[in-house]
Amino acid sequence: QVQLVESGGGSVQAGGSLRLSCVYPGYIHGSTYRGWFRQSPGKEREGVAVIGLGGSPLYGGSVQGRFTISRDNSKNTVYLQMDSLKPEDTAMYYCAAGSALSLSESWYKHWGQGTQVTVSS
Repeated sequence: QVQLVESGGGSVQAGGSLRLSCVYPGYIHGSTYRGWFRQSPGKEREGVAVIGLGGSPLYGGSVQGRFTISRDNSKNTVYLQMDSLKPEDTAMYYCAAGSALSLSESWYKHWGQGTQVTVSS
Protein backbone atom coordinates (compact mmCIF):
# COMPACT_ATOMS: atom_id res chain seq x y z
CA GLN A 1 0.00 0.00 0.00
CA VAL A 2 1.33 3.42 -0.99
CA GLN A 3 1.65 5.81 1.93
CA LEU A 4 1.75 9.56 1.60
CA VAL A 5 2.37 11.53 4.78
CA GLU A 6 1.43 15.18 5.14
CA SER A 7 2.74 17.64 7.70
CA GLY A 8 2.85 21.37 8.34
CA GLY A 9 -0.76 22.14 9.09
CA GLY A 10 -1.78 24.35 11.97
CA SER A 11 -3.59 27.49 13.01
CA VAL A 12 -2.77 30.91 11.61
CA GLN A 13 -4.38 34.33 11.41
CA ALA A 14 -5.73 35.70 8.17
CA GLY A 15 -2.96 37.09 6.00
CA GLY A 16 -0.44 34.62 7.38
CA SER A 17 1.44 31.79 5.73
CA LEU A 18 1.89 28.05 6.13
CA ARG A 19 3.96 25.50 4.26
CA LEU A 20 2.65 21.98 3.89
CA SER A 21 4.87 19.03 3.07
CA CYS A 22 4.05 15.57 1.79
CA VAL A 23 6.52 12.71 1.71
CA TYR A 24 5.84 9.88 -0.70
CA PRO A 25 7.65 6.58 -1.29
CA GLY A 26 9.65 7.42 -4.40
CA TYR A 27 8.36 6.10 -7.71
CA ILE A 28 4.68 5.19 -7.74
CA HIS A 29 3.75 3.16 -10.79
CA GLY A 30 1.40 5.06 -13.07
CA SER A 31 1.14 8.06 -10.76
CA THR A 32 3.73 10.69 -11.55
CA TYR A 33 1.58 13.68 -10.64
CA ARG A 34 1.31 15.05 -7.11
CA GLY A 35 -1.65 17.07 -5.99
CA TRP A 36 -3.04 18.90 -3.02
CA PHE A 37 -6.75 18.78 -2.29
CA ARG A 38 -8.81 20.17 0.55
CA GLN A 39 -12.14 19.52 2.19
CA SER A 40 -14.02 21.55 4.75
CA PRO A 41 -17.07 20.31 6.71
CA GLY A 42 -20.17 20.01 4.59
CA LYS A 43 -18.33 20.61 1.33
CA GLU A 44 -16.97 18.39 -1.39
CA ARG A 45 -13.26 17.85 -1.70
CA GLU A 46 -11.72 20.33 -4.15
CA GLY A 47 -8.46 20.34 -6.05
CA VAL A 48 -6.04 23.03 -4.90
CA ALA A 49 -2.86 22.48 -6.92
CA VAL A 50 -1.16 19.80 -8.99
CA ILE A 51 2.35 19.41 -10.27
CA GLY A 52 3.90 17.09 -12.83
CA LEU A 53 7.24 15.33 -12.75
CA GLY A 54 8.83 18.14 -14.74
CA GLY A 55 7.40 20.81 -12.45
CA SER A 56 4.50 22.25 -14.47
CA PRO A 57 1.82 23.36 -12.00
CA LEU A 58 -1.95 23.74 -12.21
CA TYR A 59 -3.91 25.75 -9.64
CA GLY A 60 -7.49 26.05 -8.59
CA GLY A 61 -8.99 29.47 -9.20
CA SER A 62 -9.52 30.27 -5.53
CA VAL A 63 -5.82 29.90 -4.69
CA GLN A 64 -4.20 31.18 -7.88
CA GLY A 65 -1.58 33.78 -7.01
CA ARG A 66 -1.55 32.91 -3.30
CA PHE A 67 -0.45 29.27 -3.18
CA THR A 68 2.63 27.70 -4.76
CA ILE A 69 3.15 24.00 -5.31
CA SER A 70 6.62 22.55 -5.77
CA ARG A 71 8.33 19.19 -5.54
CA ASP A 72 11.78 17.93 -4.70
CA ASN A 73 12.17 14.59 -6.43
CA SER A 74 15.46 13.90 -4.66
CA LYS A 75 13.62 14.06 -1.32
CA ASN A 76 10.37 12.45 -2.56
CA THR A 77 8.53 15.48 -1.19
CA VAL A 78 5.90 17.83 -2.55
CA TYR A 79 5.22 21.18 -0.92
CA LEU A 80 2.38 23.65 -0.80
CA GLN A 81 3.38 27.18 0.18
CA MET A 82 0.27 29.03 1.25
CA ASP A 83 0.44 32.82 1.54
CA SER A 84 -2.17 35.49 2.19
CA LEU A 85 -4.34 32.90 3.88
CA LYS A 86 -8.05 33.58 4.29
CA PRO A 87 -10.60 32.09 6.70
CA GLU A 88 -12.19 30.31 3.73
CA ASP A 89 -8.94 28.37 3.27
CA THR A 90 -9.74 26.52 6.49
CA ALA A 91 -9.94 22.81 5.63
CA MET A 92 -8.31 19.42 5.88
CA TYR A 93 -5.59 19.33 3.25
CA TYR A 94 -4.73 16.07 1.52
CA CYS A 95 -1.79 15.06 -0.60
CA ALA A 96 -2.40 12.66 -3.46
CA ALA A 97 -0.57 10.82 -6.25
CA GLY A 98 -2.26 10.53 -9.62
CA SER A 99 -1.93 9.95 -13.34
CA ALA A 100 -2.97 13.29 -14.85
CA LEU A 101 -2.41 17.01 -14.52
CA SER A 102 -5.93 17.47 -13.26
CA LEU A 103 -7.73 18.93 -10.26
CA SER A 104 -10.32 16.18 -10.44
CA GLU A 105 -9.82 13.65 -7.67
CA SER A 106 -10.93 10.84 -9.96
CA TRP A 107 -7.39 10.73 -11.40
CA TYR A 108 -5.80 10.09 -8.00
CA LYS A 109 -5.50 6.61 -6.53
CA HIS A 110 -3.22 7.24 -3.58
CA TRP A 111 -4.02 9.58 -0.70
CA GLY A 112 -2.55 10.75 2.57
CA GLN A 113 -4.43 11.05 5.84
CA GLY A 114 -4.59 14.84 5.72
CA THR A 115 -3.36 17.78 7.77
CA GLN A 116 -5.67 20.41 9.24
CA VAL A 117 -5.30 24.08 8.35
CA THR A 118 -7.30 26.63 10.33
CA VAL A 119 -7.29 30.33 9.45
CA SER A 120 -8.86 32.75 11.88
CA SER A 121 -10.07 36.24 11.07
